Amino acid sequence: MRQVALVTGSSRGIGFAAAEALARAGFAVAINGPADDEELRGAVRRIEALHVPVMAAPFDVSDTGVHADWLGRISETLGPLTTLVNNAGVGVLQRGDLLDVTEASWDRCQAINARAVFFLSQVFARHLLAKERPAGLFHSIVNVTSSNAVAVAVARSEYCASKAAAAMVSKALAVRLGPENIAVYDVQPGLIATDMTAPVIEMYRQRAVDGLTLLPRVGEPADMGAIIATLACGKLPYTTGQVISADAGLLVPRF
Repeated sequence: MRQVALVTGSSRGIGFAAAEALARAGFAVAINGPADDEELRGAVRRIEALHVPVMAAPFDVSDTGVHADWLGRISETLGPLTTLVNNAGVGVLQRGDLLDVTEASWDRCQAINARAVFFLSQVFARHLLAKERPAGLFHSIVNVTSSNAVAVAVARSEYCASKAAAAMVSKALAVRLGPENIAVYDVQPGLIATDMTAPVIEMYRQRAVDGLTLLPRVGEPADMGAIIATLACGKLPYTTGQVISADAGLLVPRF
């Protein structure tokens, strides 16, 4: 049987790169975005070109009331789900002093970056445990958090707090789901060239060359896609609960 993945926030950026890498590995893929728009439809067309089953899953991950319905639709269309990649995320409404952070920006980060990860994973786990799973398929949750789950960026403190929460959710899920043979991973990207980082990425390219990262470059979405697909394919056997610091050595302590 074919493995089936839902990748949230996969109409562009890291999410699309993950969906593409999974499709190249033979997965059927549900492409998610918050709306049924041209960006989402274009992403679906690009995955269709890889000749694997694919469908659009336009829903807002922060709307927990639709999670179960969409997981059911995906399973009916593509086959039983084996894999959830929680990638959808948002940045802050405005960078600035921690003392000026608004409740709206805090709540938005928590709702999408942390709360949605918890409750979509909860529904996914219940979905898997409610029926017999075919032998030989690898079942996993891969959460895309951030190096800011560990390292403070004071101008984006509410984002950091939400990613730290998602990192702890990953650990808790790993503990709960390990006995059920469902692996859980936390991928923590560092400096990745995406739409979210576009305003500052050129500055960080130079800082990477100057030694901010051990490997002297910023990352690309395809780098993250390859890591996520490796995990989802079970190519790190006998592992769960791992944090993958996908940051070119950014957070390695050094003098």
